[in-house]
Amino acid sequence: MNLYDKIAHIPDFPKEGILFHDVTPLMADGEAFREACQTMIEFAKKVNADVIVGPESRGFIFGCPVAYELGIGFVPIRKPNKLPRETLSVSYDLEYGSNELHVHKEDIQKGQRVLIIDDLLATGGTVEATIQMMEELGAEVVGCAFLIELEELKGRELLKDYDVLTMLKF
Repeated sequence: MNLYDKIAHIPDFPKEGILFHDVTPLMADGEAFREACQTMIEFAKKVNADVIVGPESRGFIFGCPVAYELGIGFVPIRKPNKLPRETLSVSYDLEYGSNELHVHKEDIQKGQRVLIIDDLLATGGTVEATIQMMEELGAEVVGCAFLIELEELKGRELLKDYDVLTMLKF
């Protein structure tokens, strides 16, 4: 199956000059979604992940099925004011703005082997912030898996010390 055919490209979204790669058609196609998740599952096995971590919201969508299939935990990375217990937070830059991410401190254990899963690697700001939080909590980031990589934004350069999976490159 050609997963490239399952991505919609929306010009000038969320603002002028941005070409948004919409993964929802892939998610709506059960066979395509299964194939994408299965590729991430095999990668998680390869890096021997103990826990899957996913930034909101599409990291949840791709990360949860991987964690479920492997029988390991999933830890959500959320935007401000979404988590009720004590959190660790990091501010970061996006392709088209800035934001802040939070994780419950007690959900990540020292020494855990973390695989970060998200739909898109662009500038790398989101994954870099997530890595920073994981390492500050004493976890070992064993890899990062993405459905899409926007190569021209060079986010992979921030991940040169990590095992990285990307399935589709634009």
